[in-house]
Amino acid sequence: MEIERKFLIDRFPCELPLLEEAVVYQGYISVNPIVRIRSMKSENQEKYILCFKGSGTLARQETEIEISKEVFDQLKNLLQAPMIRKDYKVYGLPDGMKLECSLVDKGEPTEFMFAEIEFDTIEQALSYRPPAFLEREVTQDRSYGMAAYWVKKLKFYKTLE
Repeated sequence: MEIERKFLIDRFPCELPLLEEAVVYQGYISVNPIVRIRSMKSENQEKYILCFKGSGTLARQETEIEISKEVFDQLKNLLQAPMIRKDYKVYGLPDGMKLECSLVDKGEPTEFMFAEIEFDTIEQALSYRPPAFLEREVTQDRSYGMAAYWVKKLKFYKTLE
């Protein structure tokens, strides 16, 4: 089960301690149901993941399976648009939680930034008071989900054809 809250941000929070960073590429084989492939490359590792996601906003079923680069490359051939690029950074919050921040498709007309905080329980997520700089919460707005972004990207690329 994935339990997370999502916020729009306009910059990486450099005042927080940086715990991890990576470049992520992801694409959607299907958005209903969600079937996604993702590569994640950091300084010391490279991972390829096939992911299935259920419906929901705050909480939903998520199943991730690590796959080989060869399988990832084969599945990538099924995509109908260029992969989404995310500059991904994880920061430590003063309360011990982790803030996962992503700059999506930097330099593209569709560029945007968001941050997520993951939780162990729904109760914990609902009672959590985020730092003041996370004022624009979009957890319940499905239009800010990455699958919805993928659909927008597909439409954009089809207008170029």
